[in-house]
Order: sequence, then C-alpha cells, then structure tokens
Amino acid sequence: MRARRYQLRKEAVGLALHHPWIFRDHMSSAASVFRDGDWLRLVDGHNQIIGHGIYEASGAIAIRMLRRGPAPPDAAWLRGRLAAAVARRTELASHTSAIRLVHGESDGIPAVVVDRFADTLVVSSYSAGADGLARYAARALDPASPVVGPARHVVLRPAHLRHAPAEPARILRGAPPDVVHFVENGLTLAVDITSGQKTGTYLDLRGLRREIASAPLHGARVLNLFAYTGTLGCAAAAAGAATVVQVDASERALAFAAAHHASQPAATSASGSTSFQFIVADVFEWLPGFTDEPFDLVIVDPPAMTTRAAQVPSVLAGYRKLYRAAARLVRPGGILVAACCTSRIERAEFQRTVREALGERFTLQREIAPEPDHPVGFPQADYLKIGWWMLTA
Repeated sequence: MRARRYQLRKEAVGLALHHPWIFRDHMSSAASVFRDGDWLRLVDGHNQIIGHGIYEASGAIAIRMLRRGPAPPDAAWLRGRLAAAVARRTELASHTSAIRLVHGESDGIPAVVVDRFADTLVVSSYSAGADGLARYAARALDPASPVVGPARHVVLRPAHLRHAPAEPARILRGAPPDVVHFVENGLTLAVDITSGQKTGTYLDLRGLRREIASAPLHGARVLNLFAYTGTLGCAAAAAGAATVVQVDASERALAFAAAHHASQPAATSASGSTSFQFIVADVFEWLPGFTDEPFDLVIVDPPAMTTRAAQVPSVLAGYRKLYRAAARLVRPGGILVAACCTSRIERAEFQRTVREALGERFTLQREIAPEPDHPVGFPQADYLKIGWWMLTA
C-alpha cells in the first residue's frame, strides 16, 4: 500500500520512537484528510523519516506504529516478525494445541491477533485499518510449522467498528466446523470459532485454568462468576470439585458451557461426576442478593469495564462493590480469584482496590503471570491482572 506523508508534531516524535501508539491529542489538524486504514510515512520537522504507521479515524489512538526508521514495512518485514513470534512459542506448543501465535503490538504487528485452535487459525484485528494486514499475516504463516499447524482452516474475524454492526466471520481457507476442540495441559476444551467473543475463547486465562486444575478442590463447592463458556469451571471439575455454579449474562454462552464443558470426561471429578448449575444473570445485579452455603473457591473475572482514563475512578468503585459482594460467599480457608482485564487500571492500583474491598482477613497468596504467548511489550499491554486471595480460617 502506498504510504501518505504526515509530519509529526514535535512532542509526537519522541512517542513514535519509543511507543507503539500515537494518541489523537498529539495530532495536528493536517491529519483530518486521512481515512481509516491509511498507511502513513511519518516525518519530523526536518523531513527525516521516523517510521510508518496505520491511521485510525476515531478513538484515542490515532496511529499504530508499523515500523521505525526509513525502510517501509514490506512482505519480508512481516514474514520476519511472524517467524520471530512463532519461534517464541515453540516450547508452549508441547503443552497445548491452542496458542496465540500473534499478539498485536507486543509482537510488533499492530492490532493483529492470530489464535491457533488445533487445526484452525482464527485471525482478527482490533482496528479496521489492520484488517488487510491480518489477512496477509494469515497467508504468510507457515501451515507446516509444528507450532502453527496443521493449519487446515483459517477464519477471519474483522474489526468491529464503533457504532456499526459486527461483520460476520469470513472463511479464508478450508471448511472449519462451528466448534473446534483443543487440548490444554491435559484438559479438553471447546471453542465457538465463528460466533464466540473475541477469537472464540480466552487463551489468556490458560494460567488460571492450570492453577485451578491443580488446586486441592476434591469435593469442593465452586462459584464461577462471568463464566462465559465455562472453561474455568471445567478446570475446577478436573481438580475434583463436587459442585460448580456458573453465572453469566449470556444464555448462549452458558448453553455452550453445558454442552461442551460439563459432560466430557475432563469435567468428571475423582469422586464422580461434578454437579453443574447454570444461572443466566447480570452478575453485578444478581450477586448482592445471592445467598447460599459458602464456597471453597469463588472466581470473579469480569469483562473490561472502560477504555477511557476519565472513567477509571468509577470503575474502581464498581470493582470494590463487586469483590466485597463476592467475599462474603467464601468459606474460611477458601480462595477468591480476583481478575481484571481493564488495561487502563494498573496492576498495583487493582491490587490495592481488591485489598480494600476484601478486608484484612484475606491475604494475597500469589499473582498469576501473563502467559508466554501474551507477551507484555509495553505498559498498556499489561492488561490482565489475576490475584489468588485466601480467607484466613
């Protein structure tokens, strides 16, 4: 694609050299002529080329950096970035057949995500201007690589534009089934390829599933809030939980959980089949009025709650209310898993908020680090925070 010239304001030059994004408040009025998805050749006040980027017409991020320096991003550049990303995931491929092969800016390929689920690749972008880059990345990945393949099927999930209906998934190669099964650390899980959220499931929760599956949960009662398709509940059942209550606002997601993550051998505890209960409800409204016997494990994993810095204080207040309501359902000696995927909230700030909500009787046992296929390449990429909190007996 032919790049259009754009002269950066002085304060944006330093940002372009060290950060993958140039924000809209650093842009001059000259940018108003650009369209969503335009590729830009970025120059400084001396007409020296700083790099190249993709323009976004709306939102806080105006330019996503593609490549720094005078050389334009070309096919060889992209293949090199893809090869490096795949090489970093070689060890992970021995533990699972579901891997995030490309993680956007943290792998140097802005706004592009490629997830592998067994023999199916799901490619998506979170910027309309990167849809073409995502399609090319899908074609450029080596399907014969043991990390990538066998990639018999490729599905594109186009970017969801603001104030516009979501576009349907497109099949780029093969004839993928609606549901694909994959193995993760011995656990068999399912993903809704074309209709699920994001790329179909949450690979970034692999570490939490591993932690739950290895926890001493024989005969335990587990409450899984914001359960989506129930993969965390399935991990609890594999650890021996006797009862798993799954709560989510999506009836469709819970139906998928019941069909695929509550009846397979992996959802059978050592003492027999796990009893599953599915509740369709808005957790924020339902949880304060819910009463039941205490639970040995309560999982609280809400969706991202804002992308705007101005809304962070009110979001933190919402988290305090949510975790305070969940804490009363944990038995002494039990565990509360507190998760947050709101990137605007920093790790220390989230931990402080949870501590305030839970009170002094809860202690943070450990934090679950990001998975190796979800590298943290810059501060805003450190979006997922997960704490394992114990209530003192």
